[in-house]
Amino acid sequence: MKRVYRDAVAGVGEGGYTVELDGRAVKTPASRLLVLGNVDLAQAVAVEWAAQGETIEPDTMPLTRLATTTIDRVSDHRDRVIDEIAAFGATDLLCYRAASPVELAARQADGWQPLLDWLADRHGSRLVVTEELTAAGQPEDVLAVLRELVAEFSTPVLAALHTITASCGSLIIALALADGRIDAEQAWRLSRIDETYQGERWGLDPEIKAQGERLRGEIAAAAHFLELCS
Repeated sequence: MKRVYRDAVAGVGEGGYTVELDGRAVKTPASRLLVLGNVDLAQAVAVEWAAQGETIEPDTMPLTRLATTTIDRVSDHRDRVIDEIAAFGATDLLCYRAASPVELAARQADGWQPLLDWLADRHGSRLVVTEELTAAGQPEDVLAVLRELVAEFSTPVLAALHTITASCGSLIIALALADGRIDAEQAWRLSRIDETYQGERWGLDPEIKAQGERLRGEIAAAAHFLELCS
C-alpha cells in the first residue's frame, strides 16, 4: 500500500486517543476507529506511521498491529484469547528439562527454576517439572489459578501477553515479564536456552537464527506495547 499522507500525529477522539493521518483518524482492518487508551501509546503508534516511506510496511509497525488486534480480535473474543494464553500453562516450556548433557540441564535449571519458584511463592501454584518427553500432567487447580491470573489483565495487555506467550512458548515467562521480574531481552534468552546451547556446540542454522531474531523483535515490541498500556 502506497503512502498517501504527509503527517501522522496523535489526536483525541471519542473514548480515547487516535492517530490522525493528515487529519483523518486511522481505522483498523475491520474498519473500526483505532482508539488507544493513553496519549503515550497513541504517540508511539503515530511514530510508526510517520516513519513509513513511500510504501506502508506493516511488518515495521508492531505497535499498530497489536493495537488493531486488541480492537478487532481480543475485545470481541476475550474469553477465547484468555483460554489460548492460559493453555500454554499445561505444556509450559519451563517444565520440560533435559536429563543430559549436564551443561544444558544446568542452564535450564538456573534460568527456569527461579521463575517457577517465583510463581509458587507469589501465587501459591507450583507446576510439575519433568525430564520425560510425555506431557507432565499439571494439577487442575494450578491451571485454574493460571487462567485467573491471565483473566485479570486488561484487553490491550492480553494482546501483548498472547504474543509474548506464543513467541516464548511459555506462559510463565510472559507472566514474569508482565510482572516486571524480567525484561524483554531476558524473556527471549530464557526461551532460547536450548537453541543457544545447540548453536554453541554445532553452529546455528541460518533459518533458526533468523526465526530467533524475528521472535526477539516480536517479544520486544509486545513488551513495549505492554509498558505503554500500563
